[in-house]
Amino acid sequence: MHIAAAEPYRSRHKIRFVTATSLFDGHDAATNIIRRMLQASGAEVIHLGHNRSVEAIVTAAIQEDAQGIAVSCYQGGHVPFFKYIRDLLKERGAEHIKVFGGGGGVIVPEEVREIEEYGVSKIFSPEDGRRMGLQGMINHMLELCDFSPERNLADEIERLKGRDIRAVNTLITLAEQAVHEQSAGYGAVRERIRSLGLEIPVLGITGTGGAGKSSLTDELVRRFIRDFPEKSVAILAVDPSRQRTGGALLGDRIRMNSINSDRIYMRSLATRDSRSELSAAIKDAIDVVRASGFDLVIVETSGIGQGDAGVVGVCDVSLYVMTCEFGAPTQLEKIDMLDFADLVALNKFERKGAEDALRNVRKQYRRNRNLFEIPDTDLPVYGTIASQFNDPGTNVLYRAMLDRINEKKGAGWQSRLQITERESLKQYIIPPDRVHYLGEIVHSVRGYRRTVEEQAGIARTLFQLTGARAQVKGEGAVAELDQLIGSFSAQLQEEPRRIVDGWKSLKECYRQDAQVTKVRDKEIRTELYTTSLSGTRIPRVCLPEYEDWGEIVKWSMKENVPGFFPYTAGVFPFKRAEEDPKRQFAGEGTPERTNRRFHYLCQDDGAKRLSTAFDSVTLYGEDPDYPPDIYGKVGESGVSICTVEDMQKLYAGFDLCAPSTSVSITINGPAPIMLAFFFNTAIEQQLELFKSRQGREPLQEEYGQIRSRTLQTVRGTVQADILKEDQGQNTCIFSTEFALRMMGDIQQYFIEQQVRNYYSVSISGYHIAEAGANPISQLAFTLSNGFTYVEYYLARGMHIDDFAPNLSFFFSNGLDPEYTVIGRVARRIWAVVMREKYGANERSQKLKYHIQTSGRSLHAQEMDFNDIRTTLQALMALYDNCNSLHTNAYDEAVTTPSEGSVRRAMAVQMIITKELGLARNENPLQGAFIIDELTDLVEEAVVAEFERIDQRGGVLGAMETQYQRSKIQDESMLYEDQKHSGELPIVGVNTFLNPRAGEEGYQIPGELARATLEEKEQQIRNLRAFQERNKEKAPLALKRLQETAVAGGNIFAELMETVQCASLGQITRALYEVGGEYRRNM
Repeated sequence: MHIAAAEPYRSRHKIRFVTATSLFDGHDAATNIIRRMLQASGAEVIHLGHNRSVEAIVTAAIQEDAQGIAVSCYQGGHVPFFKYIRDLLKERGAEHIKVFGGGGGVIVPEEVREIEEYGVSKIFSPEDGRRMGLQGMINHMLELCDFSPERNLADEIERLKGRDIRAVNTLITLAEQAVHEQSAGYGAVRERIRSLGLEIPVLGITGTGGAGKSSLTDELVRRFIRDFPEKSVAILAVDPSRQRTGGALLGDRIRMNSINSDRIYMRSLATRDSRSELSAAIKDAIDVVRASGFDLVIVETSGIGQGDAGVVGVCDVSLYVMTCEFGAPTQLEKIDMLDFADLVALNKFERKGAEDALRNVRKQYRRNRNLFEIPDTDLPVYGTIASQFNDPGTNVLYRAMLDRINEKKGAGWQSRLQITERESLKQYIIPPDRVHYLGEIVHSVRGYRRTVEEQAGIARTLFQLTGARAQVKGEGAVAELDQLIGSFSAQLQEEPRRIVDGWKSLKECYRQDAQVTKVRDKEIRTELYTTSLSGTRIPRVCLPEYEDWGEIVKWSMKENVPGFFPYTAGVFPFKRAEEDPKRQFAGEGTPERTNRRFHYLCQDDGAKRLSTAFDSVTLYGEDPDYPPDIYGKVGESGVSICTVEDMQKLYAGFDLCAPSTSVSITINGPAPIMLAFFFNTAIEQQLELFKSRQGREPLQEEYGQIRSRTLQTVRGTVQADILKEDQGQNTCIFSTEFALRMMGDIQQYFIEQQVRNYYSVSISGYHIAEAGANPISQLAFTLSNGFTYVEYYLARGMHIDDFAPNLSFFFSNGLDPEYTVIGRVARRIWAVVMREKYGANERSQKLKYHIQTSGRSLHAQEMDFNDIRTTLQALMALYDNCNSLHTNAYDEAVTTPSEGSVRRAMAVQMIITKELGLARNENPLQGAFIIDELTDLVEEAVVAEFERIDQRGGVLGAMETQYQRSKIQDESMLYEDQKHSGELPIVGVNTFLNPRAGEEGYQIPGELARATLEEKEQQIRNLRAFQERNKEKAPLALKRLQETAVAGGNIFAELMETVQCASLGQITRALYEVGGEYRRNM
């Protein structure tokens, strides 16, 4: 079905929208598409990004005087969330603001009706998308918001005196309209407002685009409101309008972590027709906030050029923000702001060449002002790293800002902030001399490929010469051939020589009925054939019938049998007969409810491979609570876990130290805390076993032995992949540097405690794919993230073979052709790089990965068809020798899976592994021409992506420019466009449609799983009881944790103690104070 794209709606009024994703929800792909299209259609969009509370969304909408709010909600709790938005708007006198939402199939038709009947303007469903198209949806939103609320000027000015925020918003909007419409009637209003004005200092912040103005503004505001608890701040931030459409992306608010306070007001303005870095209404806006009595006004301009200095005319103190990338020193002579600025910040001071740049800027500032006698340190030019928590350079700048305001305005503000260091010192994740590690990896991979081709060519020539020698009779010809054979033989390296020499014996080995190996004096017999009902002997591993030495060398060095370098076909020689790769995935409601689901899933399995999904409150490191936007999400789409006692209930009845038990913890932001919960649970379980067997408490020495043995025995993985969170999934909660430090602390702890059976990270492509990336980007970004962790851990002084075996991977498996080879390409690249570049041992060369069928390919329309897609994806994953597999339930498009749907999902795997005859062979993909071609094509595409990331300064450098996130969004947009247009056929969604789907009142069949009110109440009661029991211990433990973090100690080692008496939310908030919160990106 093809939908013609609608023309954008042209509005009569200037329309402003606030866009965001709901609280504890990182699924921002849809919101990003909507905000882009709103902007392209002429709207001014204030984008808040992911994980936004109703309080933050409503406050922003009111302060920004928006006509519309657009929010996506994919993590459950949508009914109370959207109702709470309407309630809060009504409570604050802003009922005129229209509310729009969406959540894919998660919000079912009856819930859509309930929410819309409550006053939400429109909840878009997948059916709406199919019927209206994306632009049609945008037009509907714009048409409903094409109005200007009625205003009573006299009332607004009176309310302004009492700092009524609605009056502030209204008067700024009227000023913008007056300038835009060139209305003379606003003059009288302007004079009345100015007559109320106070002499309040105005700080102007300007600088080049991308210099980090918003981050620096946020850091200065954070310091100010902590320094002066009684004072208030108004921020006026300007961004450029697009000349062609009139739309604008007002993106400064997304970077502000400090503004969630009733002492801070923020308003975003578009430049509109001003043709400068400021809005034409900026002076009026300053008058309005001054009249309302704020203590400090900050004006942040849009990015400026060398000749712009407009901010000087509207402020008392000006701050110019730049970076070291200004070109030759002579370029500084052209920058007007260096003539006028009271303060200069050279931000992003961690970059190469920053110290030279600082010296050059100081020289130019000195020349411009004729300040030749003043030492450099006394010049108001500072190196800052706004992205670094508690940055010393930013502290010095803040104190200088206060001094200049006091000097110019007589404010008399005395700071309590202590200055211990005067210069920004970057704590590097990747040392500057290692920033081009991906370029070296590209060289290793391509170099290995060249070696394979060269050696295969030599081996082929040797095979031909040897064959020719066997056929010739003359002595002269034989001698000449022997000479050639000797010459080429000398060029054949040791590895291909071993391959050629051992080929016949290798083939013979796999022709035996069984393989017998010895492990610790115990003989293990592995059957190499199975017999079909027809009596056919099916080999577990099938080798090619090559005789040409060149083909043998090429195949062995690029493919090889499973379990042998480069592990293309798999990292183990054979699959485990006693343990299927399937994982038992669960997470809903309370720990007790999820525990029951785990036992149901495992009842017929000897191996307990538990994989836990957490509710979104837990995923974002918070405790359950009563505000509706939190309460509604407790126990939805995952299990609620906020204390170590919850974790103990979750895994009750499972022996966590049994060799057949493996536990995967699917969490990232607060992963160190949850892992400490889990390890403490396993240790406590073993202590209870000791007490029940011995009838007494263990001695101190015995306790230490039990603890060590437990840590060395427990199996499983924690996800904990912070890089992919920043790039795709968005459950980052701590500043990136601090989060990475905690990852390193976990790995260091693993090394010291000899934790060898538990993976410290699951480097994940799955969520990158769910955010919209295609399979090549998923694989390239995931592997590059993995190599970044390798470089970081090496930089911390760890040895490659001490940590590489603790790294695991996690991929998505969709229906695109590249997914067929995603595992084999990953294994080959990893093995080659580990051996050729890092000199790692065999265990470290083996890339082990979990794979999950694509969540994005689950559709709310024709849900029964989802199992068909899942079966195809599972088949390819098993054929590619994944180490573990999760098959999604068909109804996950709309709900937490029911018992019946989970049983069907597990049956998908079991039918393949138990019934499908070809699956008895363990290397079925090898030898297929298309598989060989795809493997090489995908490998080269991944390596080419490494090059692009390397050119941007490695993974962290690329993240700073939003390279990965932008690429993911572009690929997501392509998919959505083709899905909506019908160019990409999806059965049951845009082709082969169910004729009943369009009928009035048609319901998607299915059982909805929701947490009950009693379950939510139970979790809050249990949390409060835990906190009450530990109210004496928790503050001391949290203080020790903070001191450990500040002193540079191992945070995870201390967390192992902290979690025994503090809840998840308490620990998260304590770590925010010493490590900083994550700063969202556009």
